[in-house]
Amino acid sequence: MTEDSGQTPLVIFAVGNPSRGDDAIGPLLGERLTAWLIANELTEQYEVIEDFQLQIEHSLDLRQRRLALFIDAGNGTPAPYVFYPVAPAADFAHSTHALTPPAVLQVYRQTEGCDPPPAFVLCVRGESFELGAGLSAAAENHVAAAFALVTELCRAADPASWAALAAAPPTAVAA
Repeated sequence: MTEDSGQTPLVIFAVGNPSRGDDAIGPLLGERLTAWLIANELTEQYEVIEDFQLQIEHSLDLRQRRLALFIDAGNGTPAPYVFYPVAPAADFAHSTHALTPPAVLQVYRQTEGCDPPPAFVLCVRGESFELGAGLSAAAENHVAAAFALVTELCRAADPASWAALAAAPPTAVAA
């Protein structure tokens, strides 16, 4: 990363549909994180990208980054969340309409001719994904736990620190 690249060193993808109940977890965390980054004067170090789903074009957002985080809701994910490193993998579906984080990293590898930056996934447990529903009470508790992790990640933004946090069990948050 060079100073004149115009890119922030870390990119955070907050993925989900705010109109589908707990699928709003990713965008909700993205909004809360953005406010936290502004309040802590860290916006020059992070770019938060919110979208309904990951696309091939998101591989371009990995250029000149030092670290990447993918945040999404999960159905059947252990509560409150799972956090783990992710590597490129060719797990493309029959269409390119929506991709997994490993597929986005693989697109980067193929188009850029080099490995992507170290990347991690934060998958927060969702309970209800009905169209038009709000966030469930359980999901709100999971979001609180995940937000605590995300702010910790932002305070220690290097691959080794994130890997250590990925190896630790999630912290429980009182309901």
